[in-house]
Amino acid sequence: MKKEGAEETSMEIVKKFLEKEGEMAIAMDGLPDKFFEPFILKGINVDLLEPGHIVCSFTVPPRLVNGGNFLHGGATATLVDLIGSAAILSSGAISSGVLVEINVSYLDSAYPGEEVEIESRTLRVGKTVGVASVEIRKKKTGKIVAQGRHTKYLAVSSKL
Repeated sequence: MKKEGAEETSMEIVKKFLEKEGEMAIAMDGLPDKFFEPFILKGINVDLLEPGHIVCSFTVPPRLVNGGNFLHGGATATLVDLIGSAAILSSGAISSGVLVEINVSYLDSAYPGEEVEIESRTLRVGKTVGVASVEIRKKKTGKIVAQGRHTKYLAVSSKL
């Protein structure tokens, strides 16, 4: 059983971690609206673009690493989302749709300055649903960093 004082201290640490008070909050308040996608995608190079198939390369920037100094899981999931959406669009979908489900398996780490390759393939694009697979690999060794699958609802235009 933990002492009450120690529990309050750990609770305060958790609260400060989540609320990002002080200088960090002030810096974040100054960010422009809708900055997130450009923040993640800055530095992406499209190496291959075919209908339903995209290959990109990317050097992991320090801005996208976590406390362990490797590519943050949230940044990885966002890359699965954005590159998977692009593959669905490249298959002729009229929009990139709305996220229904995403899953990511994290298999290895990628570190700042390390070049990775991101490959996405469309698995299905129908009238209302699009599905893409995304694999992130270390470019030098081919070792898989993460694999993901991404399902999107493709909005149907109203007949009214």
